[in-house]
Amino acid sequence: MKDQMQFVLLLALTASLPVAMSARQIEAEVGQASRFTAAVELAGDAESPVDGRVLVASWAADSVSDTPGDAAQAQQGDALYKEGTQALDDHQWQTAVDKFTQLASLHGNHADEALYWKAYALNKEGQREQALSTLDQLGKAYPQSRWLKDAQALQIQMRQASGQQVQVQDQPDEDLKLLAINGLMNSDPQKAVPLLEKFIQGDQPAKLKERALFVLSQSGSPQAREAVAQIARGSSNPELQKKALDDLALFGGKESRQLLAEIYASSSDVGVKRQILHDFMISGDRDRLLTAAKSERVPELRIDAIHQLGLVGAQDQLWELYQQETATNVKKEIIHAMFLGGNSQRLFELARTERDPELRREAIHSLGLMGAQDQLGQLYTQETSVDLKKEILHSMFLGGNGQRLIEIARTETNPELRREAIHSLGLMGGKQTGDALASIYASNMDAETRKAVVDALFIQGNAHALIETARKETDPEMKKYIVSKISLMGSKEGTDYMLELLNH
Repeated sequence: MKDQMQFVLLLALTASLPVAMSARQIEAEVGQASRFTAAVELAGDAESPVDGRVLVASWAADSVSDTPGDAAQAQQGDALYKEGTQALDDHQWQTAVDKFTQLASLHGNHADEALYWKAYALNKEGQREQALSTLDQLGKAYPQSRWLKDAQALQIQMRQASGQQVQVQDQPDEDLKLLAINGLMNSDPQKAVPLLEKFIQGDQPAKLKERALFVLSQSGSPQAREAVAQIARGSSNPELQKKALDDLALFGGKESRQLLAEIYASSSDVGVKRQILHDFMISGDRDRLLTAAKSERVPELRIDAIHQLGLVGAQDQLWELYQQETATNVKKEIIHAMFLGGNSQRLFELARTERDPELRREAIHSLGLMGAQDQLGQLYTQETSVDLKKEILHSMFLGGNGQRLIEIARTETNPELRREAIHSLGLMGGKQTGDALASIYASNMDAETRKAVVDALFIQGNAHALIETARKETDPEMKKYIVSKISLMGSKEGTDYMLELLNH
């Protein structure tokens, strides 16, 4: 759940989510999560250091007391709590201050929380000294409160926002040290970068190290960029290399992409190179992916580069690559990448014009997976090869095109293809196809076609249609064939029909 919160908050940073996200909205999105983790992740917003989207998320999970007490006072406290949190959601800061002041004076279960939110609202009102005083009151009155760490984080943010220097080494735990460093990064990167590097090299948990790296990667200072670059090269902290590479792709610009290319060229580690190919995709670097797809000597990396081109939607580059390639297995991978990128037009062109039957089948198969039914219909009409027409029918089945398969099953003059269409209808199931199969059986006198219909209804498990067909069948051999299928189905309706036959 913590990772889920971090992910949503990261999206808020990179996609500019609305600042005034309500507590109830956040709770609905991410559930109950660490308030402090959220504060650390978003503390880099210097203009709004205690943004509502960070801290309001915490109140919802514990808004109702489960400790017995004076009923009237508890009811009053619940009402004040609801009114106060609603005021926070509505950015009515003074109203929130008033409500939480009253709630704190009741000295009930939520008194410490009320002091925290009072301080938060005071700070939003611009009354920073009163907010700090309220947080001091919280620490003295409730030394065991679970809100103390949130209060300490809020204090750090407020002091840094007012221009005060917060001593990193004075903070009681690593989380608060990291929050202090984050604030320092906004005001004095030259001092903050060495502290973060030391933090990353220390004995902190991996998650804290990743958050420290996140702070570094958000900075535009040359010192921070070089620190991230060293980690990305794997020279200073190999276990964080993958995260550093990702951060370069997500938050870096032209220089970062150049650095990724340099690391790719100098590395012999297949895992690192594969990660960088993925990061080229994240950053939309089509040219470097194309270069790797053309020149990479390690087959698995070359294939990976081709797939990443598909994911990034580099259809022109893939088409260029296809025209230059001679190896059939690589061309298949390019076709797959075109499928990943949703390029039905190029696939349709290949399905029509490619001379290699194996590659044509691959293109047709991909069109089926994409649901490109109009193109498949055109192909079927134009194609002369029975084998390729069978492939097209299979692709229509993959795309769920029951209507076109019904039409072909009724009108196709080639018995082999007609049976293939009937078989696909059986695999699809459903009332529409069942009714169509029964209709085809009734209108067709070809024994092999009729057997194909019976087999398709059997595959569907459509005992009812088989029984109705058997009742109408006058050919003893065909009726025997139908009954043999019904006997294998184990349905109650089929058993009743068997008993009916025995009794007659």
